[in-house]
Amino acid sequence: MTASDPLLERSWRRAWQALHATPPHDLQQAILAAYAEPQRHYHTLQHLSECLAHFETVAYQARHPGEVEIALWFHDAVYDVKGKDNELRSARWAVQVLDDNGVAEAACRRVHALIMATCHESTPEDDEARLLVDIDLAILGAAPGRFAEYDTQVRAEYAWVPRPIYALKRRQVLKGFLQRKAIYATSHFHALLEQQARSNLQRAVA
Repeated sequence: MTASDPLLERSWRRAWQALHATPPHDLQQAILAAYAEPQRHYHTLQHLSECLAHFETVAYQARHPGEVEIALWFHDAVYDVKGKDNELRSARWAVQVLDDNGVAEAACRRVHALIMATCHESTPEDDEARLLVDIDLAILGAAPGRFAEYDTQVRAEYAWVPRPIYALKRRQVLKGFLQRKAIYATSHFHALLEQQARSNLQRAVA
């Protein structure tokens, strides 16, 4: 996946047009550079592009599609593998940029909330947050080969964690998704990915 990918260019223009704002000329490159940082193995341009591709199929479901799309661009913009506040820092960066470029305060608040929903601490109440979270979790329902690649990529990001500890914590996380009544909160992603996600997760924790 390259920074010149047509999907990235198309998405960037569409998001800002929907926000009725013009981004700083160097902002896209700054975000793309962030997703290309060397400590990243999963939270990369590949993940961003996969999210944006999913968004294109469901954009019509969003009340504020520009806000959801720009939230996807920023949702992993800050990624410290040992950090505990990546989502908060990503959200603050997004809001600072949006505010500086004339986006309405209410829209800024909604984008902040959307990004914070990717902490995945609970199922969001807001429909647009549910949509964004399902997009972020779509990797769980990927084809088995892509899911295996994702699992390897996540392990690489946590290479600093001793293997026994990582295995225990990772299994707890994956079992947490399996124990949910539904992994996906929207009807679109539930129908499309729920069965495959459960199959992938069961195989991973076995």
